[in-house]
Amino acid sequence: MEQERNEVYERIPWERLEEKRSDHNWLMFGLAGAVVLGALAYTLVGNRPVSVPAMTTIEEVSATAAPAPASNPALPPALPVTPSTTPVLTAEADLFAVHPERVIDRVAAQAEWFVAEYLTVDGSEQGKETLSALLPQGVPLPVAPEGTRVFVEWVRATAVEELGPLIYRVTVLARCLAAVGDAAYQRQAPLQLTVDISVSDDTPVVMMPPVVGPAPLGAPHQPALTEVPEEVGAAALALSGGSEVVGGVEVVSGGWQVVLLAPGPDGVSRAVTVSVP
Repeated sequence: MEQERNEVYERIPWERLEEKRSDHNWLMFGLAGAVVLGALAYTLVGNRPVSVPAMTTIEEVSATAAPAPASNPALPPALPVTPSTTPVLTAEADLFAVHPERVIDRVAAQAEWFVAEYLTVDGSEQGKETLSALLPQGVPLPVAPEGTRVFVEWVRATAVEELGPLIYRVTVLARCLAAVGDAAYQRQAPLQLTVDISVSDDTPVVMMPPVVGPAPLGAPHQPALTEVPEEVGAAALALSGGSEVVGGVEVVSGGWQVVLLAPGPDGVSRAVTVSVP
């Protein structure tokens, strides 16, 4: 048995096996080349620019779309729209809510104007007509003695209080000069008048005659004046042309505020404050 196996091995065609192995190697090389060529071709095809189809316009879509049915029996007919004839009403408070400062300014100006006309007595018909238009209806004009003349020296609104929607109370200070007959004008004590004003139809109007009384002066402030050094007093007199040093206050940051008597352009000497560094 072993001899037969040896004979079989001795008869194997080694030359043919070598030739087939060589053919097998070439076959492997050919397959590898085909794979490389295929990958290269796939890369070239993938990088080739692809043409993008042109965008379809609205007209083309409308042309190609199926036409809508003429009517849809399932939907009820549209009701006609009737425009509203009701006007939109805006309250006066809404008109002035955006700019309350403007309303307060107008009310204060109206109060000052009214007080100036209310206190003035010049006997002119124009003055009477103006005051009659500013007063509430039914309120009589002031009655002045024969020959009395009153001139308003100054008038100023100092406070405005809101009592309600578009209703304000204005505090006004005023001072007048009065004369009788041919006598010279005499300054009167300052007055405080309280005027209630409402805003109606975008116009401030006086609601009632004013409440009139003396203007509160309040307690005067008492500055802590001390004696100033001689050189400081001399410098203050030189700066102001004053005649007498009353006293002064030393400033924390340095220097003095000196109070002294100095003449004004009218020749009257009044107390003034002069700063001396």
